[in-house]
Amino acid sequence: METNKRKLLLVDDDPSLLETLGDFLSFEGYEVLCATSGEDALIKMRPFQPDLIILDMGMPGMGGKGFLDRITNPDGSTLYPVLVLTARASMAEFFADKQIAGFIAKPCDPPDLLMEVGRILFETASEGYHVTTPQVTRRLVVAEGEMKLRQTLEVEFTQAGFEVAAVATGADALEACVTFQPDAVVMRLELEGMSADEVVALMKRLPHTRAVKAVVYGFDLPEAQLEHVANLDIPQNCMIKDLSVNTIIDRTMAVTGGK
Repeated sequence: METNKRKLLLVDDDPSLLETLGDFLSFEGYEVLCATSGEDALIKMRPFQPDLIILDMGMPGMGGKGFLDRITNPDGSTLYPVLVLTARASMAEFFADKQIAGFIAKPCDPPDLLMEVGRILFETASEGYHVTTPQVTRRLVVAEGEMKLRQTLEVEFTQAGFEVAAVATGADALEACVTFQPDAVVMRLELEGMSADEVVALMKRLPHTRAVKAVVYGFDLPEAQLEHVANLDIPQNCMIKDLSVNTIIDRTMAVTGGK
């Protein structure tokens, strides 16, 4: 049984390129995980623990630039080695404060890519380039009906070190708490089918979810029903008035014992 395969995270919004390069690199003996966007890559990155990230810069959403910003430390080093795929030559200013392991022109010749991947892995291994991660990963259920906010919270919490299950309804939140067994559930007060107060009340009745902490936001929104606010049985510090992502994250980190 093979256990020593080096891991590559391939990030590009072109499905045909992902398939072609992914199959080629897999055939060459690498374990390859594909991501279709910077947001998708952030979610998949920490659980996968890649030895190298092959990153396209020209993607929609946060794109390659936004992804690199998220994984770059204050000293310019990156959480994982990065090989940049780019069709543009005028990006020197952006990369000036980032320690990028390598660059290759796009479209790239697969043998050239293979050679560059091998070079980077050899050099970073000799430098002892490896990311340390906490031994215990905190688990989180995020319940948000608005897709864009749900995706933002999923990305931000994943980047903060959580393993995240993101759902859209109250019923799905309850089910995820039972099956996923998270440390906490973060949810909007008003959810489709079952409001947050109902989810919390049912969680307290079930033996496997009684200890799950709940953080609820959206109390000051026009949609908020006073009955649901009054029935919500959670500590005051777990109640958030608005949809501020930073406040939601900070409060959740405090509740779950994060930094």
